[in-house]
Amino acid sequence: MAHANGNIAHRAGRLLRTSLFAQVLLALLLGALVGRLWPDIGSTLQPLGDGFVRLIKSMIAPLVFCVVVAGITKAGDLKAFGRIGVKALIWFEVATTVALVIGLLAGNILAPGAGMNVDPATLDKGAVDEQTGGGHLPSTTQFVLESLPDSAVGAFAENALLQVLVLACLVGAALLHLGQSKVPQILPFIEQAQDVVFTIVGYIMKLAPLAVFGATAHLVAEYGVGAMSTYGKLIAVCYGVALLFLLLLGLALKAVTGLSLWKFVRYTREELLLALGTGSSETVMPRMMQKLRAAGCRDDAVGLVLPTGYSFNLDGASIYLSIGTLFIAQAVGVDLTLGQQVTVVLVLMLTSKGMAGVPGSAFLALSATASALGVIPAAAVALLLGVDRIMDSMRVATNLLGNCVAVFAVSRWEGALDRVTAKRVMNGEEPAAAPVPVVTTKDVAPAKDS
Repeated sequence: MAHANGNIAHRAGRLLRTSLFAQVLLALLLGALVGRLWPDIGSTLQPLGDGFVRLIKSMIAPLVFCVVVAGITKAGDLKAFGRIGVKALIWFEVATTVALVIGLLAGNILAPGAGMNVDPATLDKGAVDEQTGGGHLPSTTQFVLESLPDSAVGAFAENALLQVLVLACLVGAALLHLGQSKVPQILPFIEQAQDVVFTIVGYIMKLAPLAVFGATAHLVAEYGVGAMSTYGKLIAVCYGVALLFLLLLGLALKAVTGLSLWKFVRYTREELLLALGTGSSETVMPRMMQKLRAAGCRDDAVGLVLPTGYSFNLDGASIYLSIGTLFIAQAVGVDLTLGQQVTVVLVLMLTSKGMAGVPGSAFLALSATASALGVIPAAAVALLLGVDRIMDSMRVATNLLGNCVAVFAVSRWEGALDRVTAKRVMNGEEPAAAPVPVVTTKDVAPAKDS
């Protein structure tokens, strides 16, 4: 018996040493325990999660730049890259619209805010302003202009992904135009820089369990179970609709590519658990890019579709916004007509595109929707303050999986997907990600005189 217990302990110890999934899961449980038993301590641990997010975000811009430039130059066809972008935007718009419509249908049928009978006069509008920091969502024109860099250095310094994408496309196009005979050393340098960034990300990922522990302890300490009891129906509806949407995504992925969403979830379980634990999908973007490439998606498709989806394909946020709009309307006794609900969809289709990176963006989008309708008091948005953080897990998982499915679908649509490799990797028959190559001076061909 003692020998058996020793073997179990040995296997458990080895699993914790070698499996990021096991480490993050344990950190998640310990964080919840600390937040529940010692809330004063738990509420001070948020910097652990914030510090990890900052480190990962510092690597995203250079990584996206390197992957996109290398992808364009390897593909050797700028027109193909443009087609990938157009197809991605079409997929994003269809997916976002479906998410919004499903959310509205569920909100009407299940009515999560019915019977609350809240008096808008008792709500504090200032609480929403405090949450959003007095900010605002950009207009369509402003959003387009802000996607164009006015400084090459500034795009990287501000971690503005869309601006970095524009710069990467310009550099990739220039390299294609000049050809290898004129710039023979540029592409090897970019590929080596990409390997360096992936290696740094690997170092940072060792801190992931600590980040999940701090973020979870803070969440449980701050919110406890009170919000769950008060907003139980709203939470259940949002998570249920998100699950339904993911089932539809799985069917779409199977129909378009023949791949299984469940196997992809199992393949990326470490990244998904980390994103859920930290409440941020940005923390796993580098790892997701690496795993999508290992699963047979071409570099240019991964480099363009995944980062762009972080701004244009917020499926989880769309579900939350549509249900949240109906929730606050029902809570204050406002009965929205069909025409007004169509207006909700149209407004949210626009406002959701400018949400990424804006503090309190969900509340700003809801406030903009309430103002467009003219029948919901703006102060009613404050009703969602107590539950917004609990919705992060739903939004993060749905946004992330939605963007990954988009990469597979657009890659298949463009002929940039190796389905045989994808199936083998997801079945565990091949390594999840190829090791980062060590490049020496012998591997780089000497420059030739032009």
